[in-house]
Amino acid sequence: MPRRTGARIFAGHELRTLRQRAGLGQAAMAERVGLSVSYLSQLENDDRPLTPAVTEAFARAFPADWTSAPADDAERRLAALREAFADPLFASEDFGPQALHRAVEQQPLFADQFVRLHDAWRRAEERLQMVDDRIASGVPGDDRLPWEEVRDWFHEAGNYVDSIDRAAEALADEITPESLAEPLNEALLGHVLKTRHGVDVITASDDGGMLRRFDRSRGLLTVGAAQPPETRRFMMAHQLALLEFRWPIALVAEQARLRAPEARPLLSVGLANYAAGALLMPYRSFRETARAMRHDIDRLCQRFGVSFEQACHRLSTLQRPGERGIPFFFCRVDMAGNITKRHSATRLQFARFGGACPLWIVHEAVAIPDRILVQLAEMPDGVRYVSMAKGLVKPSGSFTRAPRRYAVALGCEVEHARDFIYADALDTANPGAVTPIGISCRLCPRAQCDQRAFPPAGRAIEVDADRRDVVPYRVA
Repeated sequence: MPRRTGARIFAGHELRTLRQRAGLGQAAMAERVGLSVSYLSQLENDDRPLTPAVTEAFARAFPADWTSAPADDAERRLAALREAFADPLFASEDFGPQALHRAVEQQPLFADQFVRLHDAWRRAEERLQMVDDRIASGVPGDDRLPWEEVRDWFHEAGNYVDSIDRAAEALADEITPESLAEPLNEALLGHVLKTRHGVDVITASDDGGMLRRFDRSRGLLTVGAAQPPETRRFMMAHQLALLEFRWPIALVAEQARLRAPEARPLLSVGLANYAAGALLMPYRSFRETARAMRHDIDRLCQRFGVSFEQACHRLSTLQRPGERGIPFFFCRVDMAGNITKRHSATRLQFARFGGACPLWIVHEAVAIPDRILVQLAEMPDGVRYVSMAKGLVKPSGSFTRAPRRYAVALGCEVEHARDFIYADALDTANPGAVTPIGISCRLCPRAQCDQRAFPPAGRAIEVDADRRDVVPYRVA
């Protein structure tokens, strides 16, 4: 941990560890941070302390790693304040590293209140956006369907459930033999279900596309034989989670503020799915492996024996306090453009009603299965994102049932591009390579967009009978 001497902070060991984890020599590290090699060497040998300017330089160069570096209240406070001031709302303000450090050192209570105020403002903006989305789409009142309530509950929870995540990680450590470098396979999961709960597992096919069926009276779990191995493994982990974490799941579901009576059992199923993902991809192991692999999804799938979608979804849940992963957004889109899964740990938010922006790469990915597409996009607030999308096909197991086709997308803010392997295919410094996108046509303020399907809500339009462009009106 960095040590403090008076007002000076020395962090030589942490800087060496950071450099070694990134696989950089001193010269490469110094170039990335913008320091001389000799100055970096002095920092690593604790001959010089960290200054506010140097701290900010490391935070910019290693945003994913540096957010987990703070060791005391003052540095945690500084990290939170830095994140708040990264909001485009303050883009025009001259509030540099020295000012942030002075605020933390001289007015710590004010800094805390500012961070809380900014967080409350962001939440209020999200709620206002939900209301605008609902009104613009003609959805009356709070007529959310039960699954929409559950979806919004996970969003409000940050897509991270600490009690269940830690319990799943502890169980994974307990049941995985130390000599086993492979992921939890079907044989091991079957053995655990049998020895701990007396449950036998069989595979079988039927005409209804069954994924999982549990006969409680017989202690028999039937898993659909037509499903890929990753899906069968997930179904077994789901059943194990239901049995192992029955009371933690019940407690979380009971405390949730849900209106529809059907929402609570749906939340319980969602929490069991969450636990299954956390069991197959234990938090610390998955986070460290993902960082080492620069979040290469295909390699993560091989290492943990999971599907592409499962790995993407798990990456969006790495929000444990003090051990956060890169803030990602994740979504799944079907052939009709409906967003059937979504979560964002970034400032990007998704439309809750209606379709997503047609310029977003995920729509093209639906039509091109098993090919990864990448995109550098910018939202109307000026924040840029690096995203990848891949079209997937889930087999039905029968000619009489069409396979399920959809695409998943995963992305992060451009400041994390160095740690996201898919950004390597993009010129993130080139303004001409940026695609301007929005949340949805009804909420997007961009007046000049040839792909617009609807005018923005609350904006007047002008129609010129003597002129016709791609969009038959102009936004006033």
